[in-house]
Amino acid sequence: MTLLEDFLAANEAFVKNEEFKAFTTDKTPNKKAVFLTCMDTRLSELSIKALGLKNGDIKQIKNAGAVVSHPYGSTMRSLLVAVYALGVDEIYIMGHHDCGFGALKPDPVIEEMKKRGITDETFTTLKYSGIEVSDWLKGFDSVEESVRETVGTVKNHPLMAKSVPVHGMIIDPETGKVDLVINGYDKAE
Repeated sequence: MTLLEDFLAANEAFVKNEEFKAFTTDKTPNKKAVFLTCMDTRLSELSIKALGLKNGDIKQIKNAGAVVSHPYGSTMRSLLVAVYALGVDEIYIMGHHDCGFGALKPDPVIEEMKKRGITDETFTTLKYSGIEVSDWLKGFDSVEESVRETVGTVKNHPLMAKSVPVHGMIIDPETGKVDLVINGYDKAE
């Protein structure tokens, strides 16, 4: 049985047993907050439980490193949609210690891409298009600085309401302890 078949079989049982009823909620988050967190598997449930949250309390966006790498990319768009269309009043950026994206070195990733069939010609085409893949894949040196930078990008975005607090936090994936980096209430207008 393939992984896909395993997932579909589990879903069939989930629906048949009406387990979905335990997760019933609506589109508007109860706590009126959106979290941008890392896609690290250790945070899937930990980041929610460590803050006393449950299904339906928040909107959650996950990406590599919990960063906004482009002010008009999909992550920033999702944050703006959360605020203006989905009832969100606060934004939380949650990085974490021992982040794989922070330690990411582009060369091994590029080599793996080449092993899986991405050609040198593709990298050359991207370079001539203004995309240097090695820069695009580069991680960060400090999770605290990355959180500060992302908070700044979000808070200072020309389409973000100045009244929306943007908080920055770092969670320890081993213990669930959260450290406050930026209190967005101090900077909200």
